[in-house]
Amino acid sequence: MTSSYNLSFISDQDLYNHVKETVKKYRFSIDLKKFNKNLIDPIKLTFDSKVYGKRVEDIIESEIIRQIDKSNTNYIGYFHQNIFRYFDGDWIVPESGFDLINKKSKIFVEMKNKHNTMNSSSAQKTYIAMQSKILESSDVVCMLVEVIARRSQNIPWKITINSKQFNHENIRRVSIDKFYALVTGEKNAFKQLCEVLPKVLDDVISDQASESIKNSVFKELKEISPESLLKSIYLLSFSKYDGFENLQID
Repeated sequence: MTSSYNLSFISDQDLYNHVKETVKKYRFSIDLKKFNKNLIDPIKLTFDSKVYGKRVEDIIESEIIRQIDKSNTNYIGYFHQNIFRYFDGDWIVPESGFDLINKKSKIFVEMKNKHNTMNSSSAQKTYIAMQSKILESSDVVCMLVEVIARRSQNIPWKITINSKQFNHENIRRVSIDKFYALVTGEKNAFKQLCEVLPKVLDDVISDQASESIKNSVFKELKEISPESLLKSIYLLSFSKYDGFENLQID
């Protein structure tokens, strides 16, 4: 570490280490097994290729990038959730249940990256879990903290369950800037973190060996059918279907 970040709510070393741990989690490899973990859809791939006038190779490459990006999005969730372990105030990240807990202040947090991450069913399930928690004690506060919210806010979370609207003063919907202010006592703490984050990342990346993405997907697909990547994709998903042992496709 070579820089001073000058944040009052987290030490330079803790911030550097946390960013480093997040970077180390980033995904740098993908093979055919991982690529097909959730079963690639050859029909959609064919439509995408023909409708958008793109090579099959380009469509596969886009899917590879999408999968890697999805994994890395989860690691950004790790960054947001776990940074609070370094702040004063007895914040813990439990292995299950709520994302963040402060037993001393009796605050229980569910953290989401975007305001539209949860569908209706997931939102209802989360709200009901919070209702159960506040029934345990009148001074418990539950929070849905959103990193990318529609606006800066700390308001009761209003939700409709089975056509009935619910809201409770101790079940809150909070944007990340308001949550940082609550935790640190600094109104602009989240803004200050955002300002120094590029600098921290530069320091972390400059201190470690560069790493490129290792991608064996195309090589392994060609081993299935050397003459056609599209045929390889079909055989990857449909090899045990009737008639596909004699598949003819370009």
